[in-house]
Amino acid sequence: MRPRIAIAPHPNPLPVRTGRGSPRSTLTVMLICDEYITPASLAEAFAALEKHRGRYRVVAGCTDTLPWAREGRAGDVEIPVLIDVSKIPELNERHVGDTRVRLGAATPIQRFLDDAALGRAMPAMPRCAVWFADDQIRAQATIGGNVVNASPAADATPCLEAHDAIVELASAKGKRSMPLREFITGPGKTMLAEGELVTGFECDAFPSYGGSFEKVGHRRSLVISIVCLAVMVKLDRDGRMIEDTRLAIAGIRPVPRRLREIEDLLRGQPLTGALLEQAADMPLDLVQSRTRQEYRRDVVRGFLVRGLIAAAKRAGAAPDALTIELEAAYG
Repeated sequence: MRPRIAIAPHPNPLPVRTGRGSPRSTLTVMLICDEYITPASLAEAFAALEKHRGRYRVVAGCTDTLPWAREGRAGDVEIPVLIDVSKIPELNERHVGDTRVRLGAATPIQRFLDDAALGRAMPAMPRCAVWFADDQIRAQATIGGNVVNASPAADATPCLEAHDAIVELASAKGKRSMPLREFITGPGKTMLAEGELVTGFECDAFPSYGGSFEKVGHRRSLVISIVCLAVMVKLDRDGRMIEDTRLAIAGIRPVPRRLREIEDLLRGQPLTGALLEQAADMPLDLVQSRTRQEYRRDVVRGFLVRGLIAAAKRAGAAPDALTIELEAAYG
């Protein structure tokens, strides 16, 4: 019998057999598996998915594996096979062009901080990455894992949604793609099929936009979002007219949502504090969370104004376009 892998302590020890012929003992674990596979190619990964059908969990950064396995959330904490796809070359590729970006699904969140070209093309993501857990988790956590987990409060999903991200999928049967807004169908639910992997994302590049990311949770560090908002703004050459905006929000509904009505309101208008406050009143009825709805509505309004101010300033807003009093009120 292959020795099982013990990963992290559990408050209620589970009885397991640690090897052939060994006495039954109590081992304090949260998650155990019988086999850990690291395929070196997509073909190897698809073969492993087929061989272990119904018995595996796919991992990459593994930062959400233990929370997922916590009893009461995922049920049985024994997973026969973990398939780690983080070493597959196609999942680690990324390309940044003038108008499009392609991200391999295993791209770590940290890359948005240390790859300057990527940060310019996706100007809200570096601010998102700063708020994303801590240094160690950022270095491991992947953009694909953040999406596939389909948490209503996932930090990266509103940023990707604001970029009109397309999800790329592959299996032994072939490839397909779909918009992110169609891929995530509910909390913890996606359109990912059996034997299929998310291989990457393709999205618009916005190097001439200013970006902002707003987030609040129950604490100041290692925080899970109650609300998170991605904002991007493009201004005219004088920094006084809004040429385009991209806004998306998560944490207030079962799935992330693009705020297209607000984008339409802002596009082509002079950059003024009155306009930003008018925009901030629009999405309050979108809050559909199960808890703390009034609090989330207050947060959404403040976040929209603050995020638009920050993104506009990074886009080159004229110094007198927004008043100091407005910035102070929402700073």
